[in-house]
Amino acid sequence: MRPALLQTDLPFPKRQGKVRDVYDLGDELLIVSTDRISAFDWVMPNGIPDKGRILNQLSLFWFRTLGVEHHVIDDQLPPKIVALDPNGDLQGRSIVTRKAKVVPFECVIRGYIEGSGWRDYQKTGSICGIRLPQGLQQCDALREPLFTPATKADSGHDENVSFEQMSLALGAEVACELKERSIEVYRKGSSIAKQRGIIVADTKLEWGWFDGRLILIDEVLTPDSSRFWPASEWQPGRTQASFDKQYLREFLDRTAWDKNSPPPELPGDIVEQTRQRYLAALMQITGQGLA
Repeated sequence: MRPALLQTDLPFPKRQGKVRDVYDLGDELLIVSTDRISAFDWVMPNGIPDKGRILNQLSLFWFRTLGVEHHVIDDQLPPKIVALDPNGDLQGRSIVTRKAKVVPFECVIRGYIEGSGWRDYQKTGSICGIRLPQGLQQCDALREPLFTPATKADSGHDENVSFEQMSLALGAEVACELKERSIEVYRKGSSIAKQRGIIVADTKLEWGWFDGRLILIDEVLTPDSSRFWPASEWQPGRTQASFDKQYLREFLDRTAWDKNSPPPELPGDIVEQTRQRYLAALMQITGQGLA
């Protein structure tokens, strides 16, 4: 059995992100969701078993549910890949996609005030330069979802930028389309999730150009790209219980790790508790366990 980090080795050009390995198949891409997990801009030395399969299954649910054009062609491996994967390591964690030209910004949508947004608001009364009403509490719901783009980074830190900066880089028309469509995806996804008992506090989406159109790419509304809170336990004014990697972040905050040097190996109980949170998100949103 391969290790949890799933070090894939296929004879195709490869690009490695924090979590995903992308192979160039010629006219298409093979995107493999590994079990790697990152926090504070570092990839942890050990992964979360089944995490890649959970992310893949949950993203596929959203791609098929949201009614938005996306990059997925198939979740079944082509024969030439199956022949190179005799142990089935890639099954359930891989998708074949269109080749899209990636928009060099992450589209972040915030429906609640937490994380870097809460810290920003405490200091400035704003989130990414967007002025908000006084007196908001931690984890309060915002009147309207905020669109706060960020630069993309395969490693290191994504940097928040203003909508104006994004508009200068992409053009006002494209920036407005990205904003409107990202908020639409967030509204629809968060409404579906809330009906199933989960608050999507915030999320980040990625888009790409394909045949002159913007299509949704990468992952969608997963515990890696979003904050998921149990709706029945939501209470502003405090940190929320979560179905995402906030549990891992909180553990790391309690350690002596300085976040500027390679991180420590994760203890077994932290790995398992993180895995259980990811599984709970999958089961609650899709109504199905791990396929």
